[in-house]
Amino acid sequence: MENKDIFKHVQALETQVGKFHGDLGALMLEVKRLVEENQQLRLENEKMRKIMMGEAKEAAPASTSSSRSAAAPSAGGKEAVDVVGEGYDNLARLYHEGFHICNVYYGHLRTEGDCLFCLSFLNK
Repeated sequence: MENKDIFKHVQALETQVGKFHGDLGALMLEVKRLVEENQQLRLENEKMRKIMMGEAKEAAPASTSSSRSAAAPSAGGKEAVDVVGEGYDNLARLYHEGFHICNVYYGHLRTEGDCLFCLSFLNK
């Protein structure tokens, strides 16, 4: 090989190494993003399991009373008001447990404090 060919070959290798380095950096950023997302989902999943276990314990005694109320005939519109109040209470509880209730991020874990969308929804 001549000196000129060796120089061209080294330049080509340097270009390939630079491209490889850039690709590796992009891959590392993607891995970091996926690890962070995985950790967030694990925390959210754990929190949801705790909530569901708490609701399952509360629902066991309440299931007998709810079966009685389902069998009772409708009296005017009072039941509809109770359902709306119960739904609002459930959303408020979810928000205070750290989850979004707004249409933008519904069900996602709140990681950065209060959400203006959620608060405006609660205040309606």
